[in-house]
Amino acid sequence: MIEVENLTKRYGGRAAVRDLSFTVQRGEIVGFLGQNGAGKTTTMRMLSCFMPATSGTARVAGFDVFTQADEVRRRIGYMPEGNPLHVEMRVREYLKFRARLKGLSAGRSRERVDIVTEQCGLGDVATKVIGT
Repeated sequence: MIEVENLTKRYGGRAAVRDLSFTVQRGEIVGFLGQNGAGKTTTMRMLSCFMPATSGTARVAGFDVFTQADEVRRRIGYMPEGNPLHVEMRVREYLKFRARLKGLSAGRSRERVDIVTEQCGLGDVATKVIGT
């Protein structure tokens, strides 16, 4: 669950995000739509603990994104814009690589990748090279 209340991010005198409030229940899928400069990326950076807010509160899975960032990061996956993919790797191989970076054992990584591959409908592309 994600809970956001009056989240604001200012750059100097300009508000990139102003008094944003919303709740996402477990199992819901949400997307941010808006013009360039509307605050979509800034909001995601705040919720994923990459950037502090100027004011407001946000919780992910019950953990405060500002004071409990490590707990939030353990529970989310976020690929920011321009994130370099290893285009020579296969999809399944890349997912295992990322799971290991998150601290999962080799066995647990294989298990989780199998589950996520099924949940996300990636079975047809799991063995394809990312850059193709």
